[in-house]
This record gives sequence, C-alpha cells and structure tokens, in this order.
Amino acid sequence: MTARPIKANADSSTQTDDLMENEGGRPTVTRTQGARIHISGMVQGVGFRPFVYGLATALHLTGWVRNTSAGVDIEVDGRPEPLAAFIEALARDAPPLARIDHVEVEARPAAGFATFEIVPSTPLPDAFQPISPDVSICPDCLRELFDPADRRYRYPFINCTNCGPRFTIVKNIPYDRPLTTMAPFPLCPACAAEYHDPLDRRFHAQPVACPDCGPHIWLESDSRHDEPLGEAAIGAARRLLAEGAILAVKGLGGFHLACDATNPATVAALRQRKLRVDKPFAVMMPDLAAVERHCWLTPAERALLTSRERPIVVVERREESLIVAGVAPNQKTVGVMLPYTPLHILLLEPAPDVPEALVMTSGNLSEEPIAYANEDARVRLAPLADAFLLHNRAIHIRCDDSVVRAVKPTAPAAGADRAPQRAIYPLRRARGYAPAPLLLPWSAAPLLATGAELKNTFCLTRERYAFLSHHIGDLENYETLGAFEAAIDHYERLFRVRPEAVAHDLHPDYLATRYAVARAEREGLPAVAVQHHHAHIAACMAEHGLPGEGTPSSEGASSSEGRRVIGLSFDGTGYGDDGAVWGGEVLLADYTAYERAAHLAYVPLPGGDQAVREPWRMALAWLHHAGIDWDGDLPPVRHAQEAAPSFALPALARQLQTGLNAPPTSSVGRLFDAVAALIGVAQVVGYEAQAAIELEALADPSEEGAYRFARSGKTFDAAPVIAAAVEDLRAGVAPATISARFHNGLAALVTDLCLGLRAERGLSRVVLSGGVWQNTTLLTTTLAHLEAADFTLFVHRDVPANDGGLALGQAAVAAWKLR
Repeated sequence: MTARPIKANADSSTQTDDLMENEGGRPTVTRTQGARIHISGMVQGVGFRPFVYGLATALHLTGWVRNTSAGVDIEVDGRPEPLAAFIEALARDAPPLARIDHVEVEARPAAGFATFEIVPSTPLPDAFQPISPDVSICPDCLRELFDPADRRYRYPFINCTNCGPRFTIVKNIPYDRPLTTMAPFPLCPACAAEYHDPLDRRFHAQPVACPDCGPHIWLESDSRHDEPLGEAAIGAARRLLAEGAILAVKGLGGFHLACDATNPATVAALRQRKLRVDKPFAVMMPDLAAVERHCWLTPAERALLTSRERPIVVVERREESLIVAGVAPNQKTVGVMLPYTPLHILLLEPAPDVPEALVMTSGNLSEEPIAYANEDARVRLAPLADAFLLHNRAIHIRCDDSVVRAVKPTAPAAGADRAPQRAIYPLRRARGYAPAPLLLPWSAAPLLATGAELKNTFCLTRERYAFLSHHIGDLENYETLGAFEAAIDHYERLFRVRPEAVAHDLHPDYLATRYAVARAEREGLPAVAVQHHHAHIAACMAEHGLPGEGTPSSEGASSSEGRRVIGLSFDGTGYGDDGAVWGGEVLLADYTAYERAAHLAYVPLPGGDQAVREPWRMALAWLHHAGIDWDGDLPPVRHAQEAAPSFALPALARQLQTGLNAPPTSSVGRLFDAVAALIGVAQVVGYEAQAAIELEALADPSEEGAYRFARSGKTFDAAPVIAAAVEDLRAGVAPATISARFHNGLAALVTDLCLGLRAERGLSRVVLSGGVWQNTTLLTTTLAHLEAADFTLFVHRDVPANDGGLALGQAAVAAWKLR
C-alpha cells in the first residue's frame, strides 16, 4: 500500500476560517482544509464505507464517501490535525477483510460540507477493483445463529459485512445487491433498516437476509421439491447421514457429496458411485476439538483450520482415529476442514446420533466440474446421491474448496522489504483466496494467460494486479473446457480486462493452448508461448515480488545476472524446447529468459501418457537405463509378467530400443513413479502423482542415509540410485528405509547443484517450484540443507507449486517479453 499524506497548505485558497471558543471563552480562528481521497484495493463488500463514516464522524469531519467501479472515493473537510489522523487511520485501522493497495490524497479548498454521509455508488466506464473472496462465518454471526432471542436463530444464511458469500454471488461491479444473485430477494423492513444504517454491522452487506425475506433450504429426493423445509430439512439430512446415506449438499461455491466418514460401507459406496478409486476425500468436522481427536495438529495447522478462509488442511491422522482408511487409502494424512457456512455448522452440530466426521468431497463425477446449479445437480448427481439438501440462493460462479499444507516459513532475504512469510503452502487455490489478486512488482499490460492442461487456472493482468483464477480442474473433457471459457468471460467482465495479448504453454495439444492460439488469431492479438518450467519459476518470483530488468532490485544489482535466480523446476510433465518431456530442470532464470543449467538424464517414457498411469513402465525404463536385468524378483517385472505374460515385457523392450511411442523424459516426477513401482508401492495409479504420494507416506523419518546421483556436465543421473535401491530391496531393507534414502539423496543433490552454481555464477537466490515440491518430506529436507548453506530461498505461499500456479508465471514472462 502506498499513500501520500496531506500537507497543511500555506495558501489560503485551500483553507477556510472556523470560529471556535478557546478555554477563556474568546473566539479563535482555526483553519479548515479539504481533501479528495481515492482508495483502491479490496474495499467493497468488506464494511469499508461504514468504517470511513464512523471514523469521520468521530473526528468531527464532514463530507461523503462512495463506492465506484474503481474503488472508494472520499471528499472530506476538517481541521489539519484530525484530517491527518483520518488519512493515517484509513489504512492502519481498516476492517479485517479490507486490503488497501493504494491511497491517493489531493489537497483542495474546503467545500463547506455540513455533515458526513455515505452517498450512492457510481459506475465508471472501464474502471475496475478487486472483489473479496467468500469467507467463513464470523464470530458475531455464529453467536447470533445459536441465540434463541435473535431473529436469525438457526437461519442457514446468516451473514454480515464481515463474512459470507462474495465472489460466488457477484455478477458485476460495483458490488451492490442488484448486481448479485441476492437481487430476487427484496429486503423485509427489519433487514432494510440494518442495510441502510451506516452504524450497523450489516450496512450494505449485499447477501443480508433473514427467514422472512431471504433464501431457504429444503430436502428432496426423486427430484421432488417438497417437505421437509428449513429446520426440518436439516434434521432429516442429519438422520440420513447417520443411517449411511450419501447426500448432495449445496454449499457456497457448489455441491458437496457428504457421508459418514466413519462408515466403511458408505465410503466404499461413494467411491464406487463417483468413480474415484483411490484419490483421498476431504473430511469436515464440527470444531477443533473433534479434529484433535482424529488428527495431530501443529499450531500452524490450527491457525489455518480456523482462519477466515477455512481451507482444507492436510494433516497427520492419528492411528486410533475412527475415520476409515478408505477416506485416504495408503496415506498417513487426511484433508480436514471446519464448517465455514451456517448451513454446514447446523449440519454438523454435535449430537450423540450424528457422525462427528463427514466426508465432504466435490459434487461431481470424477474429472467433471463441480455441480453448482440445482437443475444441473439433480441430473448429474442423481446416480451419486440418495437425497439433496438444496437452497434457492443461486451461485453465479462455481468455486471448489482450497487445499493447503503448513510448511515452516523460510528466512527473508537480507534487507528485503517483505512481510513475514506465513506457514501456508497452497496445493489448490480456490474458495477463500480467489479471486483476490496478487500485486505484481511492476505494471503489466492487460493480458490473458491460459495456464496448463492439469489443475488449470488462468490469469488476467491489469496494471499491477494479477487476477489468478480459482481452480478450474483438468481440461480433459468438454464440460471442464466450458467451465474454463465461462470463467474467463466472467473475470474479464468483472475486472474490465480486454486482453492485448494471450500467453500459453509451449505444448501444442493442450486445450488451454488451443483456446489461446484460436482466440489470438480471431482477435488479432499477439500469442506468447512460454516454456512450462520457466513459467513455474517465474510464478514464484512474481509471487514474492522479485524485480525484473528495469525495476529496482533489493540486492542493488544492475546486471541481468544479478536479477537471475537458481530455479529448481521439478514436476511430472512439461514440453521442452527440444521436444522432449521435461520435468527435472535446473534453470538460471529471470522473467525474460532462462538458461538450462542442468537436468535429470533422459530416459524413454514408454507408452507416453500410459506410463503416467502405469508406473511399472517407468521402473522398467530406469532399470534398462541403469543396465539392470528385468528379473522376476523385482515387483514391476513381476507385475508385467502377471498382467500380460506374453506381451508386456517384449513390447516394452521394443519401445525402449526403438523409441517408438517412447519420448525421452527428464522428469523427476516420473523418477518418483519408478522408485515407487520398483519397491512395490504402486504399479498402476488412479490419480495424478498417486505413486509419489504413497512413496512419501512410506518414508521413515528417522533414516539419515542417502542415495547418490551421478553427475556429468549438465546432467545428473539416477542410475546409481536405482542400482542402490535394487541392491537394498534384494538385501531385505525395508521399503520405508529405501523411500527415505531416495528422498534424502534428492535433497542432497539439489544442495550440491546450488552450491556449484553459486561458486560458478555467484547466484544465491533459489526458487523451488513445480508439482514435485508438494512433497513436504522432500521440501522440508531440502530447505533445511539450503538454509544451512546460507541460500536465500523462495517457495510458494500464495499460489500452488503445481500447475495451478503456472498461469501467473506465464503472465509474468509474457508481460516482460511484450515490454
């Protein structure tokens, strides 16, 4: 946030005289000044105008405040001292949901206002301002929810200026009720009085409502809209859950599928219906005490669980927990969240006959977009759910739950002017965080970056704002592509962005790339192709506000070398400059360019995408690369022999020899798959990175041994690692030990690579990005090594390290190339 404080002006044209009595009763002359103030940031729908009103009246100032499409405008008159105090307090004491990005103050002659008022909003052509994400119920509303004397007692849609839906109900700006999905609900006299009272907590809270005038809930089955309604519907839903039913529950940004997380048969039925074989489900519990009965929590995890964003937090599960193993197969962790809407709180209200832990997973068939409209849910979720808990407040834009982990903050760069890092490590950025923009360290042209194929998000830039979208999903079907295109249209309209260029991944067959190229051709826009792993590193750089050429550097470096970082971009798949499948890249990068300083040795990817779904293929490829025979005592060889004894091994051997449908890959993600299959963890997977996730879950934290990689020129080779793992496996070493030695060896390799590049190039800033770094065992071990070696480290805190953050990096690279 930047501000220019108003100065007392000696020119009498900016002042008027007021007569006031001094202590002796004689009149004295004081000077009244005027100021014109514009505030940009997240200042609408967060109680900012009532805050300004209360502050101005407390300081005996006069004037007005209003919303515009560009933020908040204030005209104010007053004596110099209270006027200066007013300006200072605007940012210092702003409401908790507000985010002040910029304050402009212009001195002017006093206008002679008699009072201070809140005046109607004003739309401005092409102006824009950020929209607040949806946030969880606040303590005041929670207290009222359970107060029998309150008129909103047990009302599932209680909210105020400090909580409730925002992004998912807004259709356009300014953020006023007629431009939200609350427009069909006229306010009753009691709600209208609160809505129009500047000193009320619900002043201009756009979703404000009560049982007399607002939305309502009902329970239905067989697509019949009938009883039970309201409180009876909640009671009936709780009974069904206790009896083992699967419910479709309409929430804030879409539907959940809910069931008893302690009922093995029900969890298995949900997996079968949803076609979700092994991927973990999220679990919702009523409060922290319940979570503590099932999980181990650190202080940082408690803080994330109870934060206003209420994300799903991946935490360690207690062995004695009654949550069935089928919720998160082969995992030591479980994704947990607390209720964030009054409806969820009422549904999970503790009682002896109600499940304490509910599976609360996205309301969709596997790989489809989450359902968010009643009619759509009735059709798509009918085969999955036994009943529907519905309401009639429309959701304008679907938005999944966010997923995070807690990872210890790294030390800030010496002399860096940055806020202290948080312990958050995002895995999926959606409800609670999107569409809050990231503030770029430089101004960017209006452009669209379309992201990747998997875990897609897109990004729009305008001036210093980067609007990274909520999680869209995997662009593998028509339905998700439609959601992607609709969301782009909504963001462009909401934030008044008309792209002047389009950025996309190098991969020509990604649906996101095809959309970008087609749109650029249709609209006559430049299309900027950005290499996948460069985009990963640039995303983390932009998130941390690292400078580019022509911007001030915190290190005082003026050369391009001084602005480069050592980027460790490790993931599963990314299209390389040479046409190979990259994924184990050490880049020396800034926003405009990169140098591939080192990479994992190439091995064939037999079967292409088939090798991603069948890790045994990668294990055999690495065994072949390491010169190790395919003996039947090795788990992946045994699997291939049992699966197709006369075909699998000969066919794969031919692929490795000829390269037919076996492109070369340097992917560290696929190396994780190979090691997992080699020691018998997983030969076939049902979701992305399953083998690597289960390999991490297996690792023995007490093991200190480490396998050594070979180094030759710009290549590091895992052949010795594979050989050592095979030797240990045949010697009877526990898979948990082998897993730990592999993780430790990779962390040691990264440290050696960084030390060598610092000695050679003088670079000391290290950026870790790419999906492999979601492995917290690898991440924390590597960070410990690099911190001990005195590197300045940058890891993701605002956007995911996986492809969910890629669009931000594409936008950053494209912005600099277009300069």
